[in-house]
Amino acid sequence: MPISRRNLVKAAAAGALIQPGLIRPARAAPTPVRIGILNDQSGVYADFGGKWSVAAAKMAVEDFGGTVLGRPIEIVDADHQNKPDVASNIARKWYDTENVDAIMELTTSSVALAVQALSKARKKIDIVIGAATTDLTGKECSPYGFHWAYDTHSQAVGVGGALVEHGGKTWFFITVDYAFGHSLQEQTTKFVVAKGGKVLGSVLYPLGTSDFSSYLLQAKSSKAEVVGLANAGLDTTNSLKGAAEFGIAAGGQKIATLLLTLAEVHGLGLAAAQGAVLTEAYYWDLNDRTRDFGNRFLKRTGRMPNMIQAGTYSCVSQYLKAMKTAGTDETEAVAKQLHELPVNDAFVQNGKVLANGSMTHDMFLFEVKTPAESKGPWDYYKTLATIPGDQAFETVAESGCAVAT
Repeated sequence: MPISRRNLVKAAAAGALIQPGLIRPARAAPTPVRIGILNDQSGVYADFGGKWSVAAAKMAVEDFGGTVLGRPIEIVDADHQNKPDVASNIARKWYDTENVDAIMELTTSSVALAVQALSKARKKIDIVIGAATTDLTGKECSPYGFHWAYDTHSQAVGVGGALVEHGGKTWFFITVDYAFGHSLQEQTTKFVVAKGGKVLGSVLYPLGTSDFSSYLLQAKSSKAEVVGLANAGLDTTNSLKGAAEFGIAAGGQKIATLLLTLAEVHGLGLAAAQGAVLTEAYYWDLNDRTRDFGNRFLKRTGRMPNMIQAGTYSCVSQYLKAMKTAGTDETEAVAKQLHELPVNDAFVQNGKVLANGSMTHDMFLFEVKTPAESKGPWDYYKTLATIPGDQAFETVAESGCAVAT
């Protein structure tokens, strides 16, 4: 069939549009900034941080505006099952194949130490909130590693020092048998002895134990004035339930929970947790700032945050501020800003990051209210004391961090 003049003109015009010089390639979407939240989401620390820390991280991204340096921000998360090898494999995959820029939360000290070592080798930033060992900012410190909410030193200063001053001179420890528990008992013992107290004995148990009967009976028979629980999460909850059943507090011994948070108190209920003394960096009902964040978190999740979840919000926010201030995602530049920028947010005010990566801030000594003292849901704590940040945390010199010297 003959081609009409009109069709020839159309064909020529179409050909001109696809000439190489006239093609306009689609603009590539900017690469997302990816932050990994790696923690226990199914084990003994699932309420301690867990999916609630993931929710807090997403809140931080939303409050920041969803982008930084023109790039969208994404939160990825995974359950490390409290196993250092599992955590290391996830972190390696995130860094090497999934373009994750930084890993945060890292509940469980053995996990945090393993991931921090890997992050140091990969020259990536890690920020620990859920793990406690001071080795993270001491002998195992990293120029790219940061420790945010609390550590074994801050917990020992708060509970150990304060209770001796209030008459708890003799102690017996029930301690979880891994790096976190050992460090917590060691740090607390140091402050107990320094204040004139004495440790009468201790017992180790494996992580995830459900029956604390034999350990509690040893503590009761020791006649120590204070039973120190050097554990966390579900282990602390089970310890306190057993202590109530054996009438330890009713018999005159004080229960010192060396790492108890609002999440565990809520799970226990005031009847079982009442009278326990603890240290946290955050409580939703401290002031207008903490109440605002707490109520927004409650609306989103159906629960108030503890210091791990509020701390996760804080470190994600601060990482994004540091990147924005640096004007780049380059690790050295962002780490420099993380060391220099003050921390003022929903979690803490006047926080300061030391050369060893420790973020120092005030800690609070609380006592759990009785059911009669509580005025409503989540009204669980009364404040006994404020511990200034420069007392709550080790100095750089005390930490023994070689990177910072």
